[in-house]
Parts: sequence; C-alpha cells; structure tokens
Amino acid sequence: MTKSEELFERAKKSIPGGVNSPVRAFKSVGGTPIFMERAKGAYMYDADGMKYIDYINSWGPMILGHAYEPVVKAIQDKALQSTSFGAPTELEIEMAELIVSMAPNVDMVRMVSSGTEACMSALRLARGYTGRNKFIKFEGCYHGHADAFLVKAGSGVATFNIQTVPGVTAGVSMDTLTAPYNDLAAVQQLADEHKGEIAAIIIEPVAGNMGCIIPEPGFLEGLRTICDKEGIVFIFDEVMTGFRLAAGGAQERLGINADLVTYGKVIGGGMPVGAFGGKKEIMQHIAPLGNVSQAGTLSGNPIAMIAGYTMLTTLKENQSIYKELEDKTAYLYKGLDAVLSVANTPYVINRFGSMISVHFSDKPVNNFASAAAANNTLFNKLFHAMLDNGVYLPPSAFETWFISTALSMKDIDETVDILREFGIGNL
Repeated sequence: MTKSEELFERAKKSIPGGVNSPVRAFKSVGGTPIFMERAKGAYMYDADGMKYIDYINSWGPMILGHAYEPVVKAIQDKALQSTSFGAPTELEIEMAELIVSMAPNVDMVRMVSSGTEACMSALRLARGYTGRNKFIKFEGCYHGHADAFLVKAGSGVATFNIQTVPGVTAGVSMDTLTAPYNDLAAVQQLADEHKGEIAAIIIEPVAGNMGCIIPEPGFLEGLRTICDKEGIVFIFDEVMTGFRLAAGGAQERLGINADLVTYGKVIGGGMPVGAFGGKKEIMQHIAPLGNVSQAGTLSGNPIAMIAGYTMLTTLKENQSIYKELEDKTAYLYKGLDAVLSVANTPYVINRFGSMISVHFSDKPVNNFASAAAANNTLFNKLFHAMLDNGVYLPPSAFETWFISTALSMKDIDETVDILREFGIGNL
C-alpha cells in the first residue's frame, strides 16, 4: 500500500469522502487520490516521493509556478507582523488600487475570502442594485457552491452527476434561469419571457469548468447588448481567467466590458482569497456605503494581500509573461495534436491563452452538452496513464488544464513523449 493510499484510508475516518473538495476524491477518474507533500516550480511531489509535471497549478493561480520565491518571501515577512488584524490596513488599499489599475471597467473593489464568496456577493449586489431577483447562468459554468449557482453547474457537480442538488430549495432554483453556453438565442428567449425580472447574467467568459470552452464570435458581444437593452447587470466570473489570460483578464483579452467582475485565488498567489469589483455606480450600493449587505472577518487578510500584491505586480510589470504562457500552450497543443492524430479515436483540443483541454469527441466541444457527450471514459484512461508516469492532469474531463511560466519546453516534450509511449497504448 502506498503512503497516499494509507492517508486516504485514514482521511475517510474524519473527513467526508476523505477530501475537502469533491473533485480531489478521484471518483470521476477512479483510483485513489494522490496526497501531495510539496511543490516547486512546475513540479509537485507526493507523500511517496514521486515527482509530477503539474498541469493543474492549484486550479489556476500558480501562473509563475509553485513556491515562487518573491511571493514566499513576502508572505514570510508579512507573517511576522501578524496573520490577521480584523481591522483595515494600507496594504488593502494598495491591492485595490493595483487591481483597478490593471482591470478594465473596475472602479472599486471589495476583498473577500474565496471565489464562491465573490460570485455570491456580486449576484446579491446586482439584485440589490436592480431590485430584481432572477438571473441567468450557463449550463456547465461553475461559480462556486452558493445555492443559486448549483443549478446545472459544471466542474465538481458535473463530475458527480448531481445536476439537481439536495439542499437547494425550489424557490432558489426558480430564480436561477439557465441557458446553453454559446447559445445567444436561448438567452434572448429568457430575457423576453422574464422581461423586467432579470437582475444579472453571470458567465465564465472563457469557461474552465467543463473543460476549456471558448466563446464563439459574437456570443459575449450579444450578451452585452441584451444586458444594455434590458437593464441587466453583466457579471464576468474571472476566478480562473482574471490576470491569467492578460494583465486585465478576459475583459482586456476579449475586448468585452463587464459591469461586475469576480476574482479568486489568482489574486492571492494561491492563498485563499477572492474579490469582486466593477463600476462605481453599482459598487457604491455595497455596505457601508449602500444598503446591500456583505461582510467578512478575514476579508483583506494581510497574508493573502501581500501574496496577491506581489504576484500581480510581477504580472503588471512583466507582461511578456502572457506571450510566454501562450507560446508554451501552443507548443503543448502541437505536441498533443501530433500524438493523438495517429490514435484510432476522434478528439478535440480546445485552447485559449494558457488554458487547454482534451476531449475525445468527433464533434466540436463548445458547451456542456457536447463536453458531457464526449468519451470521458477514454479521458479517465488517459489520466491514469499519464499519472502513473509522472504527469498530473486534472482528475476530471470537466476541468481545464493550466500552464505556468515554470513549465519548460523540455517538460512539455517529456509530457508528449509520455503520451506517445504510454498514453496512446492504454486508450
């Protein structure tokens, strides 16, 4: 029995399912989850001492690789001053000013402690601002585990096939309207059927929770037009894309203006943190300036703030990082395509910026239905073939892969070679 297997058996006695987030349980791909001990750069090392080339990067935030030294040093220095105050600090202002300077259409920012909290708060703000209750989300998009977002969500919910979630009331579900991703006509129909009732449309501008799903030309522009026409607040969930696709996130990269934007762990250099921000006209409705309630004891935590400030400053001052990330992702795409093209199975590789995913399908994968219809059993075999040979992919076909600057071309070549030697033979 491996150390990971021993730890998993032990964990199941005191932690539900043995994990603190469902996708880590490996139920989608089968087998026993790998317990990690440390990570540096592009590599993670498990409890048994095995080394893995990492394509998860803590689900996105490790843009500069694990244990990036300036971030680690900043955390160490700040921790000596206390890990939490429960009172304002100048660093919170500096962090907010930095985000405002980088992200388009963000006049004000409120710090929170997770991406879930950011999305939950942004939706509440949109409802308070408009005086409406309903909102539109897209099938397969995951905005955290607040009740309203768990209707036809992606990622972990999709992995476990629990699209109807116990504990989410019928009333909450009735206020959540859903449409297929990339289906503008379906959104227009919902807007027509619920005229004057819709507070917000929330979307992952580039989806990462059903694999990497790219918005089709005109889709986001069409949503912006509907929001303008109907007085709907347009929310970009940039928990994954924020500061990863560009210094200004998906708004900058795609040239689309959002009214509110949510951020997650990227702005904390991997620390548990989140934020939401947007236009002053809307943000000034948040308490204590306005009457929309939002609070949090650990909001603006100094350790998270200094980690994020150090990370974002690096990205702002070195925007060539984004070309490096894109070049490496394109190189990985080329290698994967070359190997998979000789396999006796149809496949699709979706790629945008430093996000990429493989789907075993003979049709384009552009929404949740097409992602779910792919041969995900085949993906599970690929996952284990790669894992057994030192490549750590997301343990679900419904997750995008993330590239870091720490990943070298040599690492990518090794990944492709492992796919060629071990992966294809097991498909």
